Amino acid sequence: MKKFLATLLPFVAACIALGTSSALARQATDMQTVEHLQDNQVIEFRRYVTEHGERAHFVKYFDAYFPEAFEQLGAMVFGQFTERGNPNHFTWLRGFKDLSARPIIESAFYYGPVWKEHRIKVNAILPDSDNVMLMRPLHPERGVLVLPAVDPVVEENGAQGIVVAQIFSVKKGSEDAFARQAEQAFAAYSDTGVRTAGLLVSLDVPNNFPQLPIRSDGPFLVWLGVVRDDAALAQITPRMTSAEHALATSGLLRSAPERLVMDPTPRSRLRWLTGMTDATP
Repeated sequence: MKKFLATLLPFVAACIALGTSSALARQATDMQTVEHLQDNQVIEFRRYVTEHGERAHFVKYFDAYFPEAFEQLGAMVFGQFTERGNPNHFTWLRGFKDLSARPIIESAFYYGPVWKEHRIKVNAILPDSDNVMLMRPLHPERGVLVLPAVDPVVEENGAQGIVVAQIFSVKKGSEDAFARQAEQAFAAYSDTGVRTAGLLVSLDVPNNFPQLPIRSDGPFLVWLGVVRDDAALAQITPRMTSAEHALATSGLLRSAPERLVMDPTPRSRLRWLTGMTDATP
């Protein structure tokens, strides 16, 4: 038996290694399929409020009808989430290649056939959709990473992981100074298992699609990250609390930092994906 085990164990280890290697190779190939979807320089950070008890229905409508509709028009739905602790809150991020693309794509969608078919039913359970921050990547070459769409065959349980957003209300004129301090604070997250998904700052331009309101009370800085599970969230939480406290005492904020802990919807691109690389190096 000992000889058998001695022979078997290296074989099992090799199989596990091969399986892991194959999975990583498959994910590398998947990332190649979304290269054309990267580099979105205009980002809407959208926070909705649904009617009480209707959020689960809104999630189903959103996942079923809207991500590919925007993608076909040239926009990107990075991910969509339900906020923990806020049972009627739904958050999602939409991206555009540049500012000029935004009114063209939004006109095509909101005056197009998909929204025309579903808007009455969706709007009936969506009383507030005006909490929208218009943003850009802090560093143009390090935008929000677009992950492959959820694979319904190999990801039968849908998107996994937990997404965290830290929102900082920055004093106008202090954006650069605060961003430098914030990046130093976020560097403390590097060994906690979190994967940085984006670092965004307000895009201070007139609203070029006024049919959809955007907030004018900025500027803001938003850090996005993804963790595997609740255990990983517990590990990084003290670091986030420490960073928020340090940045709150910098004198560069207008109000206390806000932290969102969110669960990806079943079809959210932004999720925990083994082998996923950070959006920021």
